Amino acid sequence: MDTEGTHGARDGRRAAPVPRPAPPAVPAAPATPPMPRQPPGAELSSSVADWLAAPRPKTGPGIWRYDYRPPAAPAPEGTDRRLVVGMVISTVLGLVFWSLWRQGSIPYQWALLKLFTPGEWWWAGSAQPKGWQGKEVKVVYDGVVFGAVIYAVGRLGAWPEAIRHFVVRRPQPARSVLASVGAVAVLLFVWPSALGLDIRPLPVVDPVLSLIVLVAGGYEALTSPVLTDTVYVVVTLAVLWPFARIGGWWQAIRESRSAPARRPAAPPRPADAPTRAHWPELRAAGHDKAADLLSAELLSGRMNDVDCARVSHAWRTAAPDPGALAAFVDTVARKGAASWTHPSGQRDLPARTATHDLLVSQVRIGRYAQDERNPHAVRGSYAALDPAVLGTSLLAVGPSGAGKTGRLMHPLAESLALGALTGRCAVVAVCAAGTALGADDAYDVVVKPGDPTSVHDIDLYADCADADEAAAFLAEGLVGDLEAVDTRRAATALAQLLGPYRALHGRFPSVPVLRELLEGDPAGLATLQAGLATGEHTAMRRELDARVRQSGAPNDPGPALADRIALLDRPAFADFFDPGGQGRPFSMRAVAHHPLRVRIDLPEHGHEEASRLLARLLLAQFAYVARGRARRPHFACLVLDDAARTLTAESVRAIQRLRSLNAGVVLGLRTIGEVPEALQGPLYAAVGCRMAFSGVTTWDGRRFTEAWGTEWIETKEVAQHTVFADQPMTRALHSLRKLVTGKAVTTDAVTVRKVERERWSASDLAHSLPPGHAVLSLTTVDGEHAPPLLVDLRG
Repeated sequence: MDTEGTHGARDGRRAAPVPRPAPPAVPAAPATPPMPRQPPGAELSSSVADWLAAPRPKTGPGIWRYDYRPPAAPAPEGTDRRLVVGMVISTVLGLVFWSLWRQGSIPYQWALLKLFTPGEWWWAGSAQPKGWQGKEVKVVYDGVVFGAVIYAVGRLGAWPEAIRHFVVRRPQPARSVLASVGAVAVLLFVWPSALGLDIRPLPVVDPVLSLIVLVAGGYEALTSPVLTDTVYVVVTLAVLWPFARIGGWWQAIRESRSAPARRPAAPPRPADAPTRAHWPELRAAGHDKAADLLSAELLSGRMNDVDCARVSHAWRTAAPDPGALAAFVDTVARKGAASWTHPSGQRDLPARTATHDLLVSQVRIGRYAQDERNPHAVRGSYAALDPAVLGTSLLAVGPSGAGKTGRLMHPLAESLALGALTGRCAVVAVCAAGTALGADDAYDVVVKPGDPTSVHDIDLYADCADADEAAAFLAEGLVGDLEAVDTRRAATALAQLLGPYRALHGRFPSVPVLRELLEGDPAGLATLQAGLATGEHTAMRRELDARVRQSGAPNDPGPALADRIALLDRPAFADFFDPGGQGRPFSMRAVAHHPLRVRIDLPEHGHEEASRLLARLLLAQFAYVARGRARRPHFACLVLDDAARTLTAESVRAIQRLRSLNAGVVLGLRTIGEVPEALQGPLYAAVGCRMAFSGVTTWDGRRFTEAWGTEWIETKEVAQHTVFADQPMTRALHSLRKLVTGKAVTTDAVTVRKVERERWSASDLAHSLPPGHAVLSLTTVDGEHAPPLLVDLRG
């Protein structure tokens, strides 16, 4: 009986079908699909073409990749003072030397010049020139010395480093403005007469003109206006060139020219559109017509970010296979932006509350705080989650009101729902009734056990055909949390009833029937035994007889199973959990085959124990289903908003296996005390991502501290020792200083060493986390790690 997880609607009500493996006919799409309501980088551009073309460099786990720019390396402490002092001292020394040079006070000042010039240019025994050659060569010599002084001042005062620190690292336009101010200041001293200033110009232009005179052999060369104007232009450009590089003038000009194209005033023209909007990967494969069609859809506004991500995913899937590639081109030619639309017909969610980048499947959850515990490379960057880290599963611990649901679970569920619309994800969100995890129309299936208006139901057996498999996860859900009951014996007892019943009736029993059989009801067991009397059911009759013999034994798990299944055999659930009824059970197995969006609202009020039982059962079903189809093309995720009393020894082991099965779970806990103490350590080891919210207790923080381990840090210890003087004058000065300052004269002894300390102590987690913050550590399915970092969830 292959139902793909659906049955007829209860009470004749109609409901949206769960998607089948074969894609149904796509409904007619609206003329203009809904645009993303909050596209990533909305502050930069509202155009989907610009969003598609934005750079997404490879980053570490948990960093928002959209338009990411690594921060500049931090300057060491005291850099500003060191650079300023160096610049001032070198400038003062340079000015003193140049002043002495201009006055002729430097010993042997002209010896080098006379050594390399003809002797007839000078009067004997002096540096006085005889003719115009000596005068001009002295001007050239002054220019060469001035250049050497500038170079020496720059090297001595670390001017290149200071310029990079104070100017180059600044963002535009501040960088250009500072460089322009410096250029104007230098030009004032190069061309003072042209600007009406009565000051002596720097030896920049005159040495060049004097060199031309010496080379030409006279002053006739300077009578040409063309030559002199050319010299003036070249000198001016030579002066401006270093300032242009320092200020990044060309970059500022390019950004100013491209700024109007990034304003959302009008859609970009095809010729002006970003390169990514022309689908270069399709063109590189020779499919220009498909690329032209998608470009036209994109630039005309008929394609949103969900469509772009969906088509890109379809292209990556089809590119390696020539047959699939031909089908891809044909589908694009027929449907355009509506290609591979989700079977629900939706091309966007009704509303978005978080910021998403669907091209890389990221959702933004906050910003890394400017905290000394965070590496400088991530401070101020946005924090994001994606399937690569969720595939190792995530554990979030924080008290009520800390923001687990609103700032983590809801954005994650929304991101996975958008991923389902692109064909890359399937999500099952389990929460208490009334929890804000998205509107009903944002999901394909909404199950509300105990609510008469619920269209869908839960299939307790996950559409299984094997009684042993169904009994295994059913026993895990029913008694997996009971230490006094062996889960394996409970699974055997269930299989001894489920197998015979299915062999006789072609389906598994409903909750009331299963309860009667587990309680050992004589009439029910007798009827089942009579139906299995024929020879074809010999094996099943033997199973049932074994169950009858074990019933009532001291270690019989039947009574415990019956007590637990009785939690579901209540009047509020009378129309639920019946495989043969008129309901429409949702099967967890459908998540392994289709990119479904499912939300299950558990009846916490009045049926808390039943809700915990259903949560355990859903987690066990998810683990079995994920293991049953490890090669599915999409990522499957189970989001448990409240995982209290849900985890068992077997489910913890199953969570660790999910990372190799393209699946993961997200678990929310108010305190780690809601997990049995024996499972707390294995749980922290099983999940790859851990998140501690503000308000956790020191007991909860201790578990995080143990999981995050220690690191080597450099510490500096300063010890102050009192100085005892031997000389009377020194003692008098020290006494006077102590009288004035009130402090004894001391000397500092600095000790620097490396010590091993906890990354985050239990006390820091319990008392130092500001409200709205959390500490997050991540691990990808490839094994890449991100240390525990402080995240501002309000950023």
